[in-house]
Amino acid sequence: MFYLNIDYPSYEEEKKRYISYKSSIDEVRHLPSETIDGYKIKIEANIEFQDEVKMAIENGAEGIGLYRTEYLYLIKDELPTEQTLFEDYSEIAKIVAPNPVTLRTLDIASDRLAGNMGGSKEDNPALGLRSIRFCLKERKLFKTQLRAILRASVFGNIRLMFPMISGLEQFLEAKRVLKSVMRSLDRDGIEYNRDIPVGILIEIPSAVSIADILAKHADFFSIGTNDLIQYALAIDRDNGEVAHLYNPFHPAVLKMIYRVVKEAKIAGINVSLCGELAGDPLSILMLLSLGLKDFSMNIGSIPLIKKIVRMIHLDEAKEGLKGILRLPTSKKVEGYTLKKAQTILPHIFEEDVFKYRPAGIGDR
Repeated sequence: MFYLNIDYPSYEEEKKRYISYKSSIDEVRHLPSETIDGYKIKIEANIEFQDEVKMAIENGAEGIGLYRTEYLYLIKDELPTEQTLFEDYSEIAKIVAPNPVTLRTLDIASDRLAGNMGGSKEDNPALGLRSIRFCLKERKLFKTQLRAILRASVFGNIRLMFPMISGLEQFLEAKRVLKSVMRSLDRDGIEYNRDIPVGILIEIPSAVSIADILAKHADFFSIGTNDLIQYALAIDRDNGEVAHLYNPFHPAVLKMIYRVVKEAKIAGINVSLCGELAGDPLSILMLLSLGLKDFSMNIGSIPLIKKIVRMIHLDEAKEGLKGILRLPTSKKVEGYTLKKAQTILPHIFEEDVFKYRPAGIGDR
């Protein structure tokens, strides 16, 4: 007879370490996200539905940096009404106020709404009729969502963001649709924030290349690294044959992020980053060194990232990582960053805490 030999002391020790780790980061959840040398770093949350808002605030989020608005379009067979969308958006705005809520307009492929819109399956939906392309084709659907967003804008600090913008013409066309919706609300005598900030989710390499042009017409940028990395490296993250090639430490990715940050600064507009990269302890030092100070991340990542921010001197971190853009390979970038991180924050990057970094970031 064989018996399963379980090392209970080892398990208990691991449990104690995790509890200690959790306790240490929970202590800073509601403290200011500020570096030792006085730099304010904004940390917001990415959410997908209203029920996550309370959890985001409890974890220390200073706003909602990305509200993915697809949920209400997918839970029923019929499309949500303007009133349904308005009630959802306005309630979130009220809860989060005076902090901001950034609403990303519908980012979905046409085939996901096939039952409602008569769409058909596409061979490569990631590069097909999706996101802002789909919305500009289905103007009635798009205008319904925009009316709901504008109506909700008087109940809090709402920002509007268009995803998957590939060029200036596309962005200006989306803004023209927004203006037409504003005129319809004026005719109906409905109040809305006439100065609602309108931004771009930078996630296509072409948008990076013309960031200087786009910055003249946008109120803010948000860098969506999940898709930006995928498109820049021509990698389908869901394809097991090539997923290992998806690498956020690729030198090209760093240079694209740096360019967007630089052009936004020149134009005097705010820039944030809302991809998975924002919630990774190692990546956050790299991103800070590239000039980013606004981040939006998964709710669970907020306390640890805030703890790291409060433990560093930003000027020291920037100085330590100033050579990062000259490195030729992903491996060298990650190794260089880790070495500097272990020097700046040995407690985080040399001890057990580092093992709790999000899966899928450093293992590719």
